[in-house]
Amino acid sequence: MAPAPRFRFLLILLAVIAGFAAQAAQARSDADEVQTIWRLLDYVAVDYAGAVANGQVTSPVEYAEMTEFSATVRKGIAALPATSARARLASEAGQLEAAIASRSDPAKVAGLARKVATDLLAAYPVPLAPRNAPDPRRGAQIYLENCASCHGTRGDGKGPQAMGLDPAPIDFTDADRARKRSLFALYQVIGQGLEGTSMPSFAHLSSDDRWAVATYAGSFAFQDAAAGKRIWERDPSARGQMSDLQAFTSLSPEALGRGLGQGPADAVTAYLRADPKALSAATPTSLAVARDKLAQSLAAYRNGNRDEAERLALSAYLDGFEPLEPILTTRNAGLMAHIESAMADYRVSIGRGLPVEAVAGKAASVEALFADAETALAPGAASDASTFVGALTILLREGLEALLIVVAMIAFLRKAERPEVLPYVHGGWIAALVAGGGTWAIATYAISVSGASRELTEGFGSLFAAVVLVWVGIWMHGKSHAESWQRYIREAMGKALSRRSAWFLFGLAFLVVYREVFETILFFAALATQGSSGAIAAGAGTALAILAVIAWVMLRYSRVLPIGKFFAYSSALIAVLAVVLSGKGAGALQEAGLLGITPLAHFPRFPAVGIFPSLEPLLLQLLALAILWIGYRYNSQQHRRMEVTRGQ
Repeated sequence: MAPAPRFRFLLILLAVIAGFAAQAAQARSDADEVQTIWRLLDYVAVDYAGAVANGQVTSPVEYAEMTEFSATVRKGIAALPATSARARLASEAGQLEAAIASRSDPAKVAGLARKVATDLLAAYPVPLAPRNAPDPRRGAQIYLENCASCHGTRGDGKGPQAMGLDPAPIDFTDADRARKRSLFALYQVIGQGLEGTSMPSFAHLSSDDRWAVATYAGSFAFQDAAAGKRIWERDPSARGQMSDLQAFTSLSPEALGRGLGQGPADAVTAYLRADPKALSAATPTSLAVARDKLAQSLAAYRNGNRDEAERLALSAYLDGFEPLEPILTTRNAGLMAHIESAMADYRVSIGRGLPVEAVAGKAASVEALFADAETALAPGAASDASTFVGALTILLREGLEALLIVVAMIAFLRKAERPEVLPYVHGGWIAALVAGGGTWAIATYAISVSGASRELTEGFGSLFAAVVLVWVGIWMHGKSHAESWQRYIREAMGKALSRRSAWFLFGLAFLVVYREVFETILFFAALATQGSSGAIAAGAGTALAILAVIAWVMLRYSRVLPIGKFFAYSSALIAVLAVVLSGKGAGALQEAGLLGITPLAHFPRFPAVGIFPSLEPLLLQLLALAILWIGYRYNSQQHRRMEVTRGQ
């Protein structure tokens, strides 16, 4: 194997990882800013009525806050990343600021604030919900320790330290005010505090704890949980409107009341905030976000805003459907593939500027598939058997690619009689497992792995691995003749497997294993929320046993395989994997919106081997094949020249 400068491969790998980290940090910063702007808009919509009445300022302190918050909103929107919607948002923010400055009617100001908030989330989608149902009992404990001194043990704003505070602590028992506040608004205030008031930031609390406190504090004004339970269990429209955690945390009781009636909405709010797990038990998985973004996308296209329609269509996939892809794959892989194709087809139709009715037809097709998906994702569709099969096939499929490459490296080193380099290979795949464990911990306890981040990681990781494997495959093919191998041993063995190349093997083992571990973690995280832990463990254990048998057979057979055949078979295997990864990488970048889509009618779709019905993945695979063919042809010509020379 040709030598490489010390640590060069690791430096390249670290640079790629650092780039992803910087991109994720910037995305996180932008999301935080969007959430801050949304919180201020929500605060204005709810509290402006306490500052102005009949065109007169009734509370100078509150009015000063409203003026400051509206200016902050306008400046914050202007600083967000440039999109086709930012100018419109800035204009709407200016209208809101002007309405407050002119002391307009509270209903008008609230409507403007809500519109800006809604349009903001459409233009800059951010998660408004926790990963798991909040725990109100944990929230009650934290509330008593941190909040009761000001807000009171009953939430009425009459705690022992409330005296003299201006403005006074919020009275959480005020039903009129509480109906206007979503749990997300409370969550934001808890995390960031509120400037100009005595409300400090509690950012030191974990995200789960902040959601728990928000849920508990938001329950003081709603007490009839028993009636809410009856409505929830008997009224499908209630479950339809409060379809998932996103709706639970972002929908205010007032907004829910517009569909159910305010009395039933208050009762359902009381029930769900007292027992949020009832929501996840009834509707564990929903495509509400995907459907909403799809509808917004079609509306934007009807209005002639093609760029916005394209962006919302991509958001419908990445933010709405992609998070559900792992569990749907285990339930109905064929349906999952159909939805992916239909959503890509919808995006392509927008990009090509097809007539509105044609685009609407594509959207209708996606919507019909969503209905089938929700049936497949329903709780009744899950079983221990399906969970076992899902865990087995996921780990077996994802693990096999990495196993084949790592075993090929180990077998090569044994053939070369260089056992001192084996620890580098083993260190690489073990480090990948450790890094995968860290990824699981971060994704579970710190931040959510977005659809875009997942697709970009898979896409760039696959393409980088494909480039390396093309080179390795050509090199191994060149050693498939015994004479070439013997000459290589004599002339270059010590140099080729020096510490520099050993670190190269470490990096390659890490890269190919981490890519599969990353994907497996996301699939198993989805399974864990849907199925039996025992079935998951049994499926994973069975898959590991099968992989271990495959590894044992490959290593045992490679020991007795003649060196020429070993290199010929290994080079063919690695070439196939390089072509597969080329297609997978291109497909993932297409799903992330980073690579265009040119559909190929009636072309087969086999994602497991990197085959997709579009031109771009096919071209990359053909490019990989062409490079491999050129390399193999060159190697064969060199072998023939050696035979001619030896014959003379």
